[in-house]
Amino acid sequence: MKEFELKYGCNPNQKPAKIYMENGKDLPIEILSGRPGYINFLDAFNSWQLVKELTEATGKVSATSFKHVSPTSASVGNKLSDALKKSCFVDDIAGLDDSEMACAYARARGTDRMSSFGDWIALSGECDEVTAKIIAREVSDGIIAPSYSPKALEILKQKRKGTYNIVKIDKDYIPEVQEKKMVFGVTFEQGRNNFKIDADLLKNIVTKNKNLTESAKIDLIISLITLKYTQSNSVCFAYDGQAIGVGAGQQSRIHCTRLAGQKADLWQLRQSEKVLGLQFAEGVDRPTKNNVIDIYLSDDCQDVIGDDVWKQYFAVRPTEFTKEEKKAFLSKISGVSVGSDAFFPFSDNIERASKSGVKFIAQPGGSVRDDLVIEACDKEDILMCFTGMRLFHH
Repeated sequence: MKEFELKYGCNPNQKPAKIYMENGKDLPIEILSGRPGYINFLDAFNSWQLVKELTEATGKVSATSFKHVSPTSASVGNKLSDALKKSCFVDDIAGLDDSEMACAYARARGTDRMSSFGDWIALSGECDEVTAKIIAREVSDGIIAPSYSPKALEILKQKRKGTYNIVKIDKDYIPEVQEKKMVFGVTFEQGRNNFKIDADLLKNIVTKNKNLTESAKIDLIISLITLKYTQSNSVCFAYDGQAIGVGAGQQSRIHCTRLAGQKADLWQLRQSEKVLGLQFAEGVDRPTKNNVIDIYLSDDCQDVIGDDVWKQYFAVRPTEFTKEEKKAFLSKISGVSVGSDAFFPFSDNIERASKSGVKFIAQPGGSVRDDLVIEACDKEDILMCFTGMRLFHH
């Protein structure tokens, strides 16, 4: 297939639209089901690059959940704790512990379920039956992977009454060195961002704390590769083999850090006994449970636990998760990693990151205030390395 006609472009008024290879070669994909659109393919090709690089850098299978050309999370296939299984709504999935790919996607989808609603999925390896069972019951636009087991394909082809978008990618496809895009009738050309991200990038440690653990190396690599395919400005928090908070597309870096930190905090709080112990009323579905938990953890918790509403959602009325209780829970969190796609210009980013248990940071460096940022890290006993490489993506 040398080209594929799309229903429309980014919006319904943008016609005609298609994808094709400018060099006349065949497209590196096979559409097994559905009819992906313009934004679907943007998500597909960006997300595939992310998981391909993540697996090459870590040696572990990986998955990502994409939405509007940025990842909500990315993860390697570490097993989930019982608390995380329940938090991700996969504690009832049989065989989860036996499938690294299913574990990777369960983590990626479960990190920021609000943002992942209607996501695009990328898997670094074959989609197996257990992974397909998770995907089958979530609201999702499509998936890209290098292969599918017969049973997985059978399950996925039943999704959305047979119209679910399933794309197979040639795992050996290598794009041209130069890439082009057109904006306002003007063609832009640049060399592809083939910069390799691995543990060697983390050797320039500039803080007093130089104890970079092996698990932190993996988390920093995950955060940096995630940022490589996130709309800039962007900051990514990572922990236990997955991105747990992505702050994307903000004009100010501190707003990126605050947004990513807020998402990371929510990921942690969702695994607290207070949240895991919520007793939902019979018949409340997963999307509603997720929305209710999000509100329960917000300042507007009375909207779901108030006198006049709690019975709509709960069998037993919950008590409020107070600010003091949440602060106490989060104060025990440590060992979180943070990556930034460009330098931190002010120490306020370090101070905010520290509140979310951050102990490892990777950023390009190069600010005129680097000394103040390093000083802030030393004050919080945070290890920071300068990568020397910016990771803007637009």
